[in-house]
Parts: sequence; C-alpha cells; structure tokens
Amino acid sequence: MNNNLSDPSGITARAAAYLERIGYDGAVEPTAAVLARLQECHIYHVPYENLDIINGIPLSLSLENLFDKIVARRRGGYCFELNALFSWLLEELGFRVTHYFARFWRDEPEPPPMRRHHILKVEAEGRSYLCDVGVGGIVPVRSLVLEEGVEQKIGTESYRLERDPFFGWMLCEWKHGEWCRLYSFTEEPQLLQDYAMASYWCEHAPESIFTQTAMVFIRTPEGRNTVAGEEFRIFTSTGVDSWIPQTTEEYREALQKHFGIALG
Repeated sequence: MNNNLSDPSGITARAAAYLERIGYDGAVEPTAAVLARLQECHIYHVPYENLDIINGIPLSLSLENLFDKIVARRRGGYCFELNALFSWLLEELGFRVTHYFARFWRDEPEPPPMRRHHILKVEAEGRSYLCDVGVGGIVPVRSLVLEEGVEQKIGTESYRLERDPFFGWMLCEWKHGEWCRLYSFTEEPQLLQDYAMASYWCEHAPESIFTQTAMVFIRTPEGRNTVAGEEFRIFTSTGVDSWIPQTTEEYREALQKHFGIALG
C-alpha cells in the first residue's frame, strides 16, 4: 500500500485512518500495553463476519483490498482478512510480527480435521505475545504472554497456554470448571500468501462452516451482538433480545445498527 502521507504523530495517514476505525486514540509506541489496547479496540469495533462468502462475493487477501473493505468501507471479515490487515498496522507502529497457522478444537471432532485459522505472534518489550482479532467471541480481547502453564486473566475470563508434543501450543479457556481447548498452533512462520489455499477452501468447500450460514459477531460494552443465519441476538446484562428480520430492508438496517455494516 502507498504509505507516503503522514500525520503529525509520525505515523502514516493510512495507519491513522485504521486507528480511527478501531476507536484508538492512545500512544503508538510498540509496547505491551499498546498492543493489548489495540487488540481490544479492534475486537470491539470491527465485526467478525462471513457475509461476502454467503453472498458469493469473492474474497481478496491483498492488503490494498483489505484496507478498502475493513477501513474505508468499515466492514469486517474473518481471520485471514482481519489478522492479515491487523498485522500490517502493528508493523506500521513498530511491532515485530510472525504469522502462524492454528487448528481449532472447540466444537470440532478430536483431532480437528485441518488447520484453518490465522494467528499472530507479536514481540513487545522483549516478550512474545499471542495476538488474535480474527475469531469473533471465543478469543481473549487482549494479547496473551506466550508462556506455558500460566493462568492469564482478562476481566472475568481466564486463559492458559499449554504444550502438546504433536500439536504444539494449545490455547485453553477456563469454562464449566475445567480447561477447555480453543485452538493449537506450531511455531512455523508463514508468509501472507501461505493462507490463500486455506482461505479458498473456507470460501468454497461445501463442508466449510463459512459456506453454510451467515455468521456475524461483535463484542459490545454490554455483552455481544450476533447473527446466526437470519436470527439477530443482542446479549446484554439484562438478557438476550432475539428476532428474525422480516424483509431484506429490515435485515440491512439491523446490520447497520448493531454491527455498523452497510452492504453495497
């Protein structure tokens, strides 16, 4: 992407636009605190969604097209889109980023059939962090120290990274009184183009969950907003409000209101 224009803070105009997109107005030094806050802002402002796949619109993983979709048009995406563009922002701000493939365990047979998730390892202040803005609601809202066996609490949620002799690092969440596996990954660095085949499978395979039904998710200060198929669900501290829009216009208005998504 063309990054020649800069704002007074020294960052490029595109990076500044991205920070505005995710509602971030703090420091831009490559520190652990900034990394955690950037991830949190991203998750609260950019929805996880597969609407282009459902609507038959081909995906592009080029950074130029991702910037147009996520920042300029204020859409969301899934892991291969969101983490790719987020890694660009982090590198613009001076972070060192490594790309990995991950294998989902939650709601999958054991072992899961394939690796179909893009995650990031980010270096900050001499430590390595697991960073992920590409999974909707089941991942930590802040980056985790890449350290084995240490319980890491984020609000009311607890996570731990374990090691498996075959599957490598295993991200676990404390749920229902036990540690539950979310996804695993090995430390084999990837290039952005290495995700093209997995993304193509997710976009086109009949058995891919992304081709089955609409999935939209965003965290909110009160809870979360979701779409599963045609049903909207708004989770707050007082309960869940769910409904199915009766017309295409109502559906589009609800996407705009609850997710900031304007379909073209």
